[in-house]
Amino acid sequence: MKKFFLTLIVCLMAGCGIAQAQIPAVTLKTIDGTTVQSETLSNVGKPFIIDFFATWCKPCNRELSAIAEVYDEWREETGVKIYAVSIDQAQNIHKVKPLVDQNEWEYEVLLDPNSDLLKAMGGQMIPFVVVVDGNGKVVSKHSSYTDGAEEELINEVRRLLAE
Repeated sequence: MKKFFLTLIVCLMAGCGIAQAQIPAVTLKTIDGTTVQSETLSNVGKPFIIDFFATWCKPCNRELSAIAEVYDEWREETGVKIYAVSIDQAQNIHKVKPLVDQNEWEYEVLLDPNSDLLKAMGGQMIPFVVVVDGNGKVVSKHSSYTDGAEEELINEVRRLLAE
């Protein structure tokens, strides 16, 4: 946890190349096959989170499941929205919906089979999470997951709402 805070502080102070960056323009699909442009992702003026995952990634699934346990509370308190973006390749896309349904994840699920958005946002490994403010500006990025790290995400959202 200390390592996370140190990394976050260094990134905020140095900018980490993300300060006030917009979401890159990439074409994605919904789990139902509808085309979505990534730069149009929003939450009606409130912060949102983009969480990159894959069906085969155990830490990703742990993170999304941990958030799912508190997601209703988060939405009630802050109005935050989560986009779960699968980077499963085309031959494994059919596994995404069963995983989402099995875990009862209430996220808006998008498909990024070539990892175009992940790469465009500077992600190299998953889980990779991006926090975006109500104006669509990327304010932080996090790689990896440790139990309890989801609390840092909601604390970032709370901080954005307080500003």
